[in-house]
Amino acid sequence: MNRQEYTYLLSERGQLQRMLAEIPEEDILDRMSVEGRLLSIEAELAGAPAVFLREPARVCLTFRGRPVLGTHGIFAEFGASAITKFSDAVATIAASLSSQLAETGPIPNREQNQLLITTTALGSFGFVLEEYQSDQLPLTEGATTLELALEQTQTLLQGTLGSDDDLADSVAGTDPRALGALRAFLDTLAASEAVCSIAYQDRVVSFSDVGQVRRSLERLSQDNLREEEQWLEGEILGVLPKSRSFEFRQSETQEIIKGKVGGAIPDADVLNAIVHQRTKIKVMTTCVGYGRPRYVLLEQQDIVDTTE
Repeated sequence: MNRQEYTYLLSERGQLQRMLAEIPEEDILDRMSVEGRLLSIEAELAGAPAVFLREPARVCLTFRGRPVLGTHGIFAEFGASAITKFSDAVATIAASLSSQLAETGPIPNREQNQLLITTTALGSFGFVLEEYQSDQLPLTEGATTLELALEQTQTLLQGTLGSDDDLADSVAGTDPRALGALRAFLDTLAASEAVCSIAYQDRVVSFSDVGQVRRSLERLSQDNLREEEQWLEGEILGVLPKSRSFEFRQSETQEIIKGKVGGAIPDADVLNAIVHQRTKIKVMTTCVGYGRPRYVLLEQQDIVDTTE
């Protein structure tokens, strides 16, 4: 059974349930016929793959400001541009969660990380966007890549509204192209003098005025976010595989740094096999404003002793 067949069965079940409610109790034969078909459909639905039973992720994106006329409408040019830029940001962040992105070119797995506009938002003007689930998507356990991308999008935007340390925590390890896509979304808002609110699951990130949008855009600028790759020599003191966090003591300064293990190392626990051994690691150092640096471990190399 594919997803289209599953959706058709759901629709047919609803129609039969409505029909059954309208058939008088004394029309026994008609009721038996409808009830028989309902039982057959229920059996087919019960055997459907688990991914069909999972509710798709939904995010509510609403707007206020110059392009929005209360709850009546929104200028089409702005609405289309804002939704496109938001979808691009989510798709780019989703792609960056599984691999490092090229500076240009198509976004990997774009088809699998699309959003559908399903309805307009109530009580304001905006849209409800829903995760697209194609027949080709594999069965998944836990959160999908798109769900993780929506969470990360909110985390990044919330970080721009907090302190330098908050922003550094949220952007550390984020692909530069993903940050660029998010800046493009904020730039669209700022240029049109609009603000937005993004509600996903039980969390809402909201901009109060256009000035706040512009400040967030400035804080995400490359001038404010300083990233540098560097090699450090020393010893790994320990790694927590579940949280993917590490501690490392530098040989030269004896300084202990803490950070996250990057996605280029799928199994963080393998690093525990070289704890307290002399080694070399490549880290991405991220600084925001005057906040303290954040570290993401990108690569590890053994140090060959050439003294013997």
